[in-house]
Amino acid sequence: MQDRLLLVDDDSSLLKLLAIRLEAEGFDVETAESAELALQAMRNAPADLIVTDLRMEGASGLELFEQVRHFYPGLPVIIMSAQGTIPEAVSATQKGVFEFLTKPVDKTRLLATIRAALMQSGGQQSEIFEDWREHIVTHSSAMERILNQVKQIAGSDVSVLITGDSGTGKELLARAIHEADAQRQGPLVAVNCGALPEQLLESELFGHVKGAFTGAISEHGGLFRAANGGTLLLDEIGDMPPPLQVKLLRALQERRIRPIGSTESIPVDVRIISATNRDLDRDMHDGLFREDLFYRLNVVNLHLPTLAERVEDIPLLANHFLRKTGAYQMGNVSSFAPGAMEVMISASWPGNVRQLENVVQRSAALSTTPVIPDSLVREALTVEDHFLPSLSQAREQFEHDYLVKVLRLTNGSVAEAAQLAQRNRTDFYKLLKRQNINPERFKNRA
Repeated sequence: MQDRLLLVDDDSSLLKLLAIRLEAEGFDVETAESAELALQAMRNAPADLIVTDLRMEGASGLELFEQVRHFYPGLPVIIMSAQGTIPEAVSATQKGVFEFLTKPVDKTRLLATIRAALMQSGGQQSEIFEDWREHIVTHSSAMERILNQVKQIAGSDVSVLITGDSGTGKELLARAIHEADAQRQGPLVAVNCGALPEQLLESELFGHVKGAFTGAISEHGGLFRAANGGTLLLDEIGDMPPPLQVKLLRALQERRIRPIGSTESIPVDVRIISATNRDLDRDMHDGLFREDLFYRLNVVNLHLPTLAERVEDIPLLANHFLRKTGAYQMGNVSSFAPGAMEVMISASWPGNVRQLENVVQRSAALSTTPVIPDSLVREALTVEDHFLPSLSQAREQFEHDYLVKVLRLTNGSVAEAAQLAQRNRTDFYKLLKRQNINPERFKNRA
């Protein structure tokens, strides 16, 4: 798809010459001889970039920029002027104008500036998508392939497994699948399978009857019933305890659930979407995840790319997140400096889209100028790269990983594992209980 340019100048001959040159470079070009006509053209068919003269009859190029910034946030504007001064150029770029060029404009420099502006803004702003995918901000080919698959499977009730690194947007994709399925009128209900102890997670999923266990003072319907007629998202499915995996498999096979403490099964009509950042193939090999459950969940697999694999989306996402910040909505910030966007495009983003959003939020909150400078983005990236969990979080993670490792080495023998860990068996059992680790899951792996 061609990038669409809008050229604005009250000199009709220069306007025609520029249009011919830029069309020869492969751009889709529209022209307007005043700021007023330019805004009218934008309302009819939004452009990806505006190149405008500074001084024109009627509203000036800067006044046009102010209108564009209000109605089309993030859209790059390049201003040309035959009488430009350095203070005028500095003022324009501080307000968020992408570049201030002096006439007569060198063709090579103009082309380079246009391409840099399109790259940093994301380009192709005028595409319109269906409502179901409105939360997915992208024009990367990898993401488009996934969204095309979503559209294909939306009307069916096949189970979907979404895989990908942390922060790639698995929950957003699950929401898109749910929204694309017009046949399902029920809600999307999500649960994090790694955030709850086994008994509590079982109760959350399947419900319980009054008196089923200590503290069950009333009946609880559970999330399967809450999602009836809709979609149940099992986030972090790889962290579900093996005993509960058995009960989930039975529910999926029979399309019925049995609340804790009940003798009756209840029919449910729920679409299952699962998500994980774990390597389930390795977990199956290690005996941590049931193979039969995996194949039941993994009818369709959608694997989300990392942000580093969709670099072309970084400008689009950065501007999207910027518009959501309080600083933008209060008028304190308007855009990123070209250098700031270059920093973001070249960053490695180990935390993916979630990290990018954090960097944008921090940069916007700390900016003292309308245009966010590259120094603030670099600082925010440094903070993110040097993020440390709290000491208690680090200890908990290490303890869990250590216990799993020694149990794997000893094939689930608590006595041998305790000996390796140089702890007595009573203390070792307490550690296992605190980390919600069942040693039985590591036995008979040979």
